[in-house]
Amino acid sequence: MRYRRLLPAGEPVDARAHVSALPMRHDPPSPDRPFLSVNFVASVDGRTTVSGESRRLSGAADRELFYALRERVDAVLVGPNTLAAERYKRMLPQHERRARRQSAGRDPEPLMVTVTRSGRLPFEIPIFQEPEARILVFASDPPVAAGLAATVEYAPLTTLPDAMRALHNSHGIRTLLCEGGPGLFTALLVDRLVDELLLTVAPTLIGRDGEAALVSGGALPAPIQAAPLSVLERDGTLFLRYRIGG
Repeated sequence: MRYRRLLPAGEPVDARAHVSALPMRHDPPSPDRPFLSVNFVASVDGRTTVSGESRRLSGAADRELFYALRERVDAVLVGPNTLAAERYKRMLPQHERRARRQSAGRDPEPLMVTVTRSGRLPFEIPIFQEPEARILVFASDPPVAAGLAATVEYAPLTTLPDAMRALHNSHGIRTLLCEGGPGLFTALLVDRLVDELLLTVAPTLIGRDGEAALVSGGALPAPIQAAPLSVLERDGTLFLRYRIGG
């Protein structure tokens, strides 16, 4: 699948080539946290869900980039509400993506990471019954669950910066992709932990209350600058990449 390159202007590019070219690293390298990219799909009017689900805004071109990003990173961070609403399955269901990672000497799939202060997790969703899945849970009060097929590890949750430090120093995570939800994204912004935002803008207006906004669940202490780095287009959908903050 090819995407028009609008910024910087250039020849059409496919999803893997575009994602492979993303630097996704700190310069100079950070001693205490991974490079954090956040990936969202939103409507033109800034809503990230339709009837509570983001998948209704997503098309084939968005899903292609979505999985290309997962293939690239060491770990994927997702909040419990998003895990439940989207009923997460295994990180890379496509055999060829897992094979490419293995041929490069990496784990077949990225580590899945979640955080919970309440101790509640949706253990009924498919990923917890996936034998190949590796899941790291940062929890203030570790939940109890039996009969899970996935490999689940628990770590103490104090603050998000401490969790990022543990991912980097204890688990070797250098590239981290956050897939939401908006409340987690907002908390990461408040703690100045986000490096890039990868935003898919679906050519749709939602125009209804009750759907999640891109930034919600708390106020930012001050406006945060987002510098545009690239724009792709496919079938009317825009794929934007921003540097966040300094």
